[in-house]
Amino acid sequence: MAITPTQFAKKTTQSANWSDAKRRVLSSYREWIRAAPEIQTMYNMPLPISAIRTRVRQEFERNRFAAKLPVVDVLLFKSHAEYQEMMNFWKQTTHVMSYFKEENFRGDKRLPSSFMEGFMEGRN
Repeated sequence: MAITPTQFAKKTTQSANWSDAKRRVLSSYREWIRAAPEIQTMYNMPLPISAIRTRVRQEFERNRFAAKLPVVDVLLFKSHAEYQEMMNFWKQTTHVMSYFKEENFRGDKRLPSSFMEGFMEGRN
């Protein structure tokens, strides 16, 4: 797989008005949704494509109520930077799986609460 760092490069722009910002957000969202199958195969993720798309939607919904254009522009810039790093394979699988904490290994329970629990799990 040949990696071209400038393949996903975009010029950073400011939104002139809310309709322009909405158009750019929808465009970014569509890019992420369309890239879900490729992300799954590139990073050998043990998750279905629907779970990846659901997580993308959750990330966009989390920032849904940003009320200032400059804030939306910064969020768009960060989204595109993340997309570029993801598609150029500049991340490792553990970085990508950190978005899926509930599906990732043991979730939030990384360490056992007592020695006996750890011993019974087979952890030293």
